[in-house]
Amino acid sequence: MQDLAQSFAHAPFWIALGQIIWINILLSGDNAVVIALACRTLPSRQRFWGIVLGAGAAVLLRVFFTIVIAQVMAIPFLKLAGGLLLLWIAVKLILPNDDHAEGSVKAGDTLLRAVWLVTVADIVMSLDNVIAIAAAAESAAARIDFAHALTMKTVLIVFGLATSVPLIIAGSAILMRLLERFPILVWAGAALLGWVAGEIIVTDAGIENYLGRHLVEQAHIWSAPVGAVLVVAMGFALLRLRGRPVESEV
Repeated sequence: MQDLAQSFAHAPFWIALGQIIWINILLSGDNAVVIALACRTLPSRQRFWGIVLGAGAAVLLRVFFTIVIAQVMAIPFLKLAGGLLLLWIAVKLILPNDDHAEGSVKAGDTLLRAVWLVTVADIVMSLDNVIAIAAAAESAAARIDFAHALTMKTVLIVFGLATSVPLIIAGSAILMRLLERFPILVWAGAALLGWVAGEIIVTDAGIENYLGRHLVEQAHIWSAPVGAVLVVAMGFALLRLRGRPVESEV
């Protein structure tokens, strides 16, 4: 127990926590917009509670789903599938997305309906968050304290989500302006997701059984930077194919 407590005090734990908070903030911009739109027609007194209760219920469900996914990642080839999906999520983060326009989000006419809309919309839109955060927690826990990896993953997920979601709700307008003004932050976040994906893929149990532990340990050294570079390269290539100037997105 003393060793576990010491792990929380070390820099790697706080670095991992910062990664999870940053990933969740980057991937939750649309969620914050949906929360605002779903509650926009409520009376002013109910609007605050609609946002707080809806976001609170969504956070609890997101924590539950993320912990469940993080615990089953030991199944062979599940990390491989999650890592490949995470690579695609990272690339999509770079590309412009207009799917969540105001007209596509219904507003709640009562507090209960608004809370329900916020909860459902957040969970439906949060698959990328859940996969990314579960993968980041899995990778970080193994680096920080392998002996207490289960507890470490749970703490990182709960603390990271509980910290970042209120920041998103309270400062969604500021965060969106920052990301619009400094698109390089989005590219950095996408590269971070690629880094995590590379780490996750190479440590998959099925790949380790096929390649052997020694080869996997050697590949682990370069898998993370390769994942980050791959995401950035794919982002540049797809922007070029879409005919969009890369300079305007960086």
